[in-house]
Amino acid sequence: MSLEILNNPIFATIQDIGRLKYTHLGVSVSGVLDEYAYLMANKILDNDLDENIIEIFFSNISFKVLNNIQIVITGAKCEFFINNKLHRTWKNYILIKGDIIKIGKILEGSKVYLAIKDGFDIKKELLSNSTTIKESIGGLDGFKLKKGDILASRMIKPTYNKHLKKKYIPTYNGILELRVVLSYQNDFFKQKEQNKFFNNVYTITNDFNRMACKLEGEAISCDIGGIISEGIAFGSIQIPSDGKPIILLKERQTIGGYPKIGSVLNIDCFKLAQKRPNMQVIFKKISLNEAQNEMKQFHKIFY
Repeated sequence: MSLEILNNPIFATIQDIGRLKYTHLGVSVSGVLDEYAYLMANKILDNDLDENIIEIFFSNISFKVLNNIQIVITGAKCEFFINNKLHRTWKNYILIKGDIIKIGKILEGSKVYLAIKDGFDIKKELLSNSTTIKESIGGLDGFKLKKGDILASRMIKPTYNKHLKKKYIPTYNGILELRVVLSYQNDFFKQKEQNKFFNNVYTITNDFNRMACKLEGEAISCDIGGIISEGIAFGSIQIPSDGKPIILLKERQTIGGYPKIGSVLNIDCFKLAQKRPNMQVIFKKISLNEAQNEMKQFHKIFY
């Protein structure tokens, strides 16, 4: 055993890189929303990069350590306590039986990640530990974590103490620029509508969760009301009948019938995951070649 949850967190789940091979069966990919924070946590611990992790929304979660473990906290800037003493995040720590961990107030961003050395000892379902509540699959019984849950660990293999240099730690304030590759359906959007899309500032609404992020702003018109339902990629930007963009995220439905003006670059979706309602985003058009080069640079950090 490694960790016992001492209180009822608002929303915390076990996640990993996602359930990648079952969308043809209607199973959501799921997985962590902020892959940068996730991959960096595993890198700091010298874990396999697809190791499981705890994704925490809304802070205020406490754990009791049940046996010696090594942990790291990444993601949103937060109050992180070990035995009531404040500690820095993006750094690994060796903890002993009886230690108390608390994630307090989130100061900047919105998703906190807690990883342990070699991951939690949880049986995979469809090749993943990712929790998808709407499908009751993954994690602990397909549900969010709750008071009294005990998370088992594998045999610890401590690494050297490591921390991430400050220049690599993200900040999450300000207007976020989301880079977009136009879709093959962009011809259904007149040039003036595309101009409107790329020159407007959009506000994140309360309809923002693991499935999607709906935006408020100037409506975009499309020449067609819908399409034959088709597979939906991570970051796809659907334009429904009200003209307000919806960005599809990790727990998106596997097919959909709204036209799509384009797709947000994956690494910008990771940044979007750390935003909150009422924050603002803008869109910038990039080419497919530019998008591929950006993704290559991102993967060089980890692979």
